[in-house]
Amino acid sequence: MEDSASEGARTVTLDDVRSAQKTLSGISRLTALEGSRYLSGLVGSPVHFKCENLQRTGSFKLRGGYVRIAGLSPEERAAGVVAASAGNHAQGVALAASLLGVRSTVFMPEGAPLPKIAATRDYGAEVRLCGQIVDETMRAAQEYAERTGAVFIHPFDHPDIIAGQGTVGLEILEQCPEVRTVVVGIGGGGLAAGIAVAVKALRPDVRVVGVQAEGAAAYPPSLAAGRPVTIDAPVTMADGIKVGRPGEVPFRIIEELVDEVRTVTEDELSSALLLCLERAKLVVEPAGASPVAALLSDPKSFEGPVVAVLSGGNVDPLLMQRILRHGMAAAGRYLSLRLRLTDRPGALATLLGVLSTLDANVLDVSHVRTNPRLGLSEAEVELHLETKGTDHCEDVREALRGAGYTVMADVMV
Repeated sequence: MEDSASEGARTVTLDDVRSAQKTLSGISRLTALEGSRYLSGLVGSPVHFKCENLQRTGSFKLRGGYVRIAGLSPEERAAGVVAASAGNHAQGVALAASLLGVRSTVFMPEGAPLPKIAATRDYGAEVRLCGQIVDETMRAAQEYAERTGAVFIHPFDHPDIIAGQGTVGLEILEQCPEVRTVVVGIGGGGLAAGIAVAVKALRPDVRVVGVQAEGAAAYPPSLAAGRPVTIDAPVTMADGIKVGRPGEVPFRIIEELVDEVRTVTEDELSSALLLCLERAKLVVEPAGASPVAALLSDPKSFEGPVVAVLSGGNVDPLLMQRILRHGMAAAGRYLSLRLRLTDRPGALATLLGVLSTLDANVLDVSHVRTNPRLGLSEAEVELHLETKGTDHCEDVREALRGAGYTVMADVMV
């Protein structure tokens, strides 16, 4: 295995990406390019989704993982490989190793979603749960590599990984030759760097825009400093791009070739995920929806045709449920209120009758009659309503106030 110093001196070229494409022939899928009429209307130009959420293992990670393991010597393969991941990289490495007949061990955080743990095992890896966050899991995997001689497969900071991910860029140019802008999510930077290498080498006029979650945006300060900078305690629902420090190898490529890095909020991410599900009928994880979030936040700033890379679709069902509810709230289609009313027989029925005239669909009701903060003749009701948009939400609030109800607050969902 090459040491970190030699890796740091290497970069990635178009020839590397083309070689990776040959290696992946018959292994990775040529994922679909699907048009989005809704986003095309907002942008004023064609918008397409590159559906890596439909790739084998549910994300682009198989590409880089397979190319990296395929490039190992027979001695390295015999020693096995080890990786650390909360989900996508774990599954990509597990399947790649299985296809190549290499033993794999994958370290995952103790709180990793059960479906992702089960899928990683099903792809053939030995799974070890260790640490509460990915950084702790990563250290455990690296210590295992040093102790056993297994080859550590980094999720993004290696030229072979970047070359493999860059095959997405070659496919975009083949499928959409007229593309003017490619939008891609950035965590450690492997996918964005690989796409930028391929796209800029063949079409330097195409603009490449990276997207990070606002609470885990390590690239803007790093680009400003001219070197990778660590941010403390990144926080975002988009665990696929929740990385506190850029990789050394992808950073240099992104610094040179990516035209812009934008950030998006959690509300924008959840709204984007909801749009993908409702309008495109595509299950996309929050990280995979980050390019869509950027398009929604400022559609007129993108020159089309635009290709947005949906990088993955591995989302825990319970998290999906919470995100969809959050997305509906962000879109003004889900309203949660806490209000007070006089505690008398029929009061709750009267309230629900008012809501029925407002065409607000009641999803859940919590009725509290005993609480120190309530007066003797008061009750408190928490309502969860499905609404038609932000204007309808305000109409509901005003109508309730007009009917004599005290609206205490909107409730976080």
